[in-house]
Amino acid sequence: MTHTLRAYRASDEEAAIALWQRAWQVAYPQIAFAKRTEWWRARWRDDLVPVATIIMLEQDEALTGFVTIDRKTGYLDQLVIAPEVWGQGLASLLIDEAKRLSPHRIDLHVNRDNERAIRLYEKCEFVISGNDVNPHSGAPVYKMTWQPG
Repeated sequence: MTHTLRAYRASDEEAAIALWQRAWQVAYPQIAFAKRTEWWRARWRDDLVPVATIIMLEQDEALTGFVTIDRKTGYLDQLVIAPEVWGQGLASLLIDEAKRLSPHRIDLHVNRDNERAIRLYEKCEFVISGNDVNPHSGAPVYKMTWQPG
């Protein structure tokens, strides 16, 4: 299978939102993410697209993931991978691209109960650098940081 990284295009919006919803629904089946689609669409358009560099991952021309990185602040807001390709190393490809785009430091927040994501970030050399609360959900989160060694 061929994996391609490319820049986000406005025409990717619907596919990105659908992928976000599908991936989070698998990660947190107890939450009705379909009810959050309009909130996510507004957040995507208002908070992410204007400030983040968004890199799309395609596998055989189908969207399988994306990462958003604010190159000014080094904040990684979203890393999304299609559930059917979890465990294939594709998240690491996107993290490597985020590191290339923000080579001095990356910060992110991850839900404390998202053990799969925490393990991934630790494997990619992120360390827990603080505690916080998600301003949208109120859930406890870790701040994680990567800096080149």
